[in-house]
Amino acid sequence: MAKPREYNCPWCRVSSTLELDTQTCPACGAAVDVRLVTDDAGWYELPPIRDMARLQFGASHCQIEGTYVPVADFNLAPADHVYFNHHVLLWKEPRTATPRLPLKGWWRRLLAGLPLVMLQAKGPGRIAFSKDAPGELIALPLERGASVDVREGMFLVASGQIHYDWFNPDVWYRTGEGVHYPVGYFMDRFTAVEQHGLLVLHGSGNVFVRQLEAGQSLLVKPKALVYKDPRVAMSLCIEHPRGFNNYWRRRYVWLCLRGTGRVAIQSAVQHWEDPPCHVRGMSAGSSVRDW
Repeated sequence: MAKPREYNCPWCRVSSTLELDTQTCPACGAAVDVRLVTDDAGWYELPPIRDMARLQFGASHCQIEGTYVPVADFNLAPADHVYFNHHVLLWKEPRTATPRLPLKGWWRRLLAGLPLVMLQAKGPGRIAFSKDAPGELIALPLERGASVDVREGMFLVASGQIHYDWFNPDVWYRTGEGVHYPVGYFMDRFTAVEQHGLLVLHGSGNVFVRQLEAGQSLLVKPKALVYKDPRVAMSLCIEHPRGFNNYWRRRYVWLCLRGTGRVAIQSAVQHWEDPPCHVRGMSAGSSVRDW
C-alpha cells in the first residue's frame, strides 16, 4: 500500500502531506506538479483551480465548485470560522451561525463607500460564497506573519486565522472637479498573525502574477490590480500623447508599481472615468509626462 508523500507546491510553496490519489494542492488548489506558465515579460498565469478541488485549513476544508462563476463551498469544523462581506453569501445550512463581525472606523468606511456589514460563519456547518460574476477564484494560503494588500472589491472570504485591516493607499490626483482615487479610497490588508490561514479572492477574466525585483517598476491600469505584497510601492503616472490640442483631454492614468514583491492583475478591467480637466495636484511620488 502506497504511503502518503510530502509535497512542496511549486506555486504557493506550501508543504503538505498528500495521499496517493490527491490531484490538487490542499493549500491553493493548483494541480499537483503543476508547470508554471510564464511569458517573456515575466508574468505567470495563475494556475486554474480544478472543479471540485479541495482546500484544507485548520480542521475544515473548502471545495471550489465550477469554473465560469466559481463557488467556494466551506465545510466548517466546530472550532473554525470564516468572515466575508454579506453580499457574497450564496447559501448556508440553518445550523451555521452567521453573526456580525465588528469593524473599526465604520463612519470612515461609510464615507468611502466600503461595505459596512461583514459577517462571520461559525462551525459546525456548511456555507458557500460566490461573487456572482465570471472570473477566477484565487486561493492565497498565508503563512504565519505574512501579509497581502488587496484592492477593494477583490475579497471573497477569509479564515478566522487571518486578521483583517484597511488602510489609505494615498494614491490620488486632483482636477477642477475634485480629488480622484483610481485604486479607491482604501485597500484591504490581510495578515496571518498567529498561524497559517486561507484567503480567497475573486478576479475578473484571467489573473496573472509577477515578481518585481528591486529597482523594477511596472505601469498597470489601476482597476487591474488584484493584490500586491506590502513592500511594493504605488504611485500614479499620467501620460499625455504628443500632438494633440487640448492634450489634457487625452491621457492615460497608470498605476506605477515598484518592487520588491509580488503583484497580481486581472485581465477584465472596469473602465476608469477620467474627467477632462487639468491635473492640479498628485500624491507623493506621482508624475506627469508626454510621450
